[in-house]
Amino acid sequence: MSLASDSPVHSSGSDCDDLAAFLETELESDSEESQDDAQVADHRLKRRKLEHIETVDQVGIEAVDSLAEASSGNGACKHPGSYENMCFSCGGKLEETGVSFGYIHNSIRLNQDEISRLRDSDMITLQRQRKLCLVLDLDHTLLNTTILTNLREEEEYLKSHTHSLQDVSSGSLFMLEFMHMMTKLRPFVHSFLKEASEMFELYIYTMGDGRYAQQMAKLLDPKREYFGDRIISRDDSTVKDQKSLDVVLGQESSVLILDDSEHVWPNHKDNLIVIERYHFFASSCKDFEHKYQSLSQLKSDESEPDGTLATVLRVLKQTHRLFFEDGVEETSGKDVRSILKQVRKEILKGCKDSVQSGVPDPF
Repeated sequence: MSLASDSPVHSSGSDCDDLAAFLETELESDSEESQDDAQVADHRLKRRKLEHIETVDQVGIEAVDSLAEASSGNGACKHPGSYENMCFSCGGKLEETGVSFGYIHNSIRLNQDEISRLRDSDMITLQRQRKLCLVLDLDHTLLNTTILTNLREEEEYLKSHTHSLQDVSSGSLFMLEFMHMMTKLRPFVHSFLKEASEMFELYIYTMGDGRYAQQMAKLLDPKREYFGDRIISRDDSTVKDQKSLDVVLGQESSVLILDDSEHVWPNHKDNLIVIERYHFFASSCKDFEHKYQSLSQLKSDESEPDGTLATVLRVLKQTHRLFFEDGVEETSGKDVRSILKQVRKEILKGCKDSVQSGVPDPF
């Protein structure tokens, strides 16, 4: 999701275009276009939007003031949001208010009314396509990363088993020497993302910094098929050391979260699926004070078809199926949090029945 205005170049005497309308257009285009068409359209939109931003910069302060005066003639502007502290509805200069959506553009801020409007619009668009939102953590959820200097002697063999960064789609272990890191993708992650993207609009949300988030996204989604610009890092969080859905443009009632850490989501535990941590490297076990050997030390790994991500995918499919079981027209008022609670109860009941009968739990 990219955000700036999609309007053509305009003169200083024309009205200022409403950037929010183009954010909404982009939300819809992200969902409705096919993958190949979406990449072409995304490139076209971003080029046009960059041209517009440059043009806005050229208008000058006098033109901006005249735009604000023209807008005030139609009633007081509610200032839905701003670009570089300039209201993108009336053109007036604003103090730094609202929520920053730095992962979309580091100069974009939106007020709560506009965020709510965009979330409502996005929910309608997604649900028409039988989709919900899924926010994905990175470390210990989809992958595991270690600093190269933290590799143990018994892990040195990994350096000769890394895959090329030129073709990441076929590999799972990568040496990122320019970042002094090695990253291992969790088994089944490619299949997981492909299948999940058919049911959900996907976000990345990591406590890592922006540079790290972008690099991991390149490993997971080299063709930008799944995440687009929906890559959120700790730099975008509104509260230090916490994650929140306040920077996600999805209705809370239609958002699921997959993360290995519950404590970073204090306000959204009902949306959260807590996943078993992926400890591939020895340093990861040490960080969490685990005494057992890591998967790399054991020269082993999780199962592709029966591992953790495959198990979680089944839960996601079941939740998605229950949400849409009455048809798209009957989703109004439904809350994915209630459905997830129902799925949890069914899984727990299945576990108890399995223990009593001696049959392995299907989850």
